[in-house]
Amino acid sequence: MGTGKTSVGAALAKLLERKLVDMDTWIQAREGQTIAEIFAERGEAYFRELESALAHELGASENLVIATGGGALVNPENRAVFANAQVICLDASVEEILSRLNGAQDRPLLQGDKNTRIQELLAARREVYNAIAMHVSTNQRTPDEIAREILERIETREISVRTPNDAYSIFLGDGLLDRVGEFLRDKKFASRCAVVTNPTVGALYAERVCESLRAQHFSPTRIEIPDGEQYKNLDTLRELYDQFIVAKLERRSPILALGGGVIGDTVGLAAATYLRGVPFVQIPTTLLAMVDSSIGGKVAVDHPSGKNLIGAFKFPVCVIADLNVLQTLAAEEFRAGMAEVIKHGVIGDAGLFGEVGKQGDREIGEISGELLERALRVKIEIVERDPFEENVRAHLNLGHTFGQAIEKLAEYQMRHGYAVAMGIAVAARLAANINFCDGNTRDEIVALLEKYELPTRVPNEFSAEQILDAMGADKKIQDGKLCLILPREIGRVEIVGDVAREEIVRALNESF
Repeated sequence: MGTGKTSVGAALAKLLERKLVDMDTWIQAREGQTIAEIFAERGEAYFRELESALAHELGASENLVIATGGGALVNPENRAVFANAQVICLDASVEEILSRLNGAQDRPLLQGDKNTRIQELLAARREVYNAIAMHVSTNQRTPDEIAREILERIETREISVRTPNDAYSIFLGDGLLDRVGEFLRDKKFASRCAVVTNPTVGALYAERVCESLRAQHFSPTRIEIPDGEQYKNLDTLRELYDQFIVAKLERRSPILALGGGVIGDTVGLAAATYLRGVPFVQIPTTLLAMVDSSIGGKVAVDHPSGKNLIGAFKFPVCVIADLNVLQTLAAEEFRAGMAEVIKHGVIGDAGLFGEVGKQGDREIGEISGELLERALRVKIEIVERDPFEENVRAHLNLGHTFGQAIEKLAEYQMRHGYAVAMGIAVAARLAANINFCDGNTRDEIVALLEKYELPTRVPNEFSAEQILDAMGADKKIQDGKLCLILPREIGRVEIVGDVAREEIVRALNESF
């Protein structure tokens, strides 16, 4: 009570051009009594029966904005009838609620000391309220301001990712760079923060992100590191530490990675190790980073002996993916990202693989939010089951064992997505050769990669033996054996650890 449900509901209903239903008002009208009178004469249990009956009635309706009573969703049956609705929990401080309810005599649950009762009610309902995905603060804000934020957030896809000890959200939508500060506003971070980017991305987007942070009373320091995989190393990491110290970042200072996979990986490792770990926010600006590297908590830098050999697991506070930035991607960068989308279809969603095939003729740079979310959910399902890459998470390495060896030989002058596409094609040929999958599966995979103009042939300046040697330092070696991820069929891959060396050489030679 007192968080503004009725007034915010009215403002939101106006914006959405929907009918507002205030449950308490409807109950009072139907009973011909105030809520206080119902409580006094018939008791709370009777009121809760009326509330539950109305919830079931409204749950079958559409196109409404419903302002519930503060306790309406405590009953799990009531929550269940709104399972297909967008539920929003309005938050306010105890002091704010007291101020709004000052002098109110019509609140039957606030008899006695109001401060104590409010705290008791919040404590009793905390578990139920916390289970609601979307929370909006109403402290010192007008109903119109709150309604506009809700509308923006409704239009933004919010996908929750569970971690061993908590969870974080992926925000997916248009225009999110201008709302970065809002996403962090209620996190109780220090005001000092850092936005780390590269000169190319920084020139396009850094000031927008910094301005959104300033609007929410953060004091951002903009830091730029060189662009390119060749700078994803310990020297760059050391430079970041130096700049964090100069910026006087503290333990609760969030560090935001604005850029592609190189930025996310490098800055993530810096955030994981500076002051033994500070809050980390991923703001991916490439399709590849959105669909893959920004999710799952793996952060790392390269070593001359291999890619991503020095790293950690660092789960982000959140991932903010603004689809509008894809419009500025070069065609080659967009295709590189589609390699990971296709990979996710091969790994765990045959339907996604088919939809990607249907949309292959779309203009480069276009991918629907629905398709992107579907690709994200393949990875999310796997990383939630195996957050620290102990078993099934290895499925996400389809194409990477071969691809990263090729990247290393190319001295990281090749786009990661292109190397992955080559690696997926090699894996598909190998799987078909050893009868692990049929020839149609191999051909479908290679054909879809080529439909997006992704390379399926390995550069002929490298030999099969060179690639095998480069695979020798791969992180996916266990007990001295190289584990390969091979497609069994579209939508299903398996870990294979006993492939004969001559079969690997044969598949590589077929791929030149």
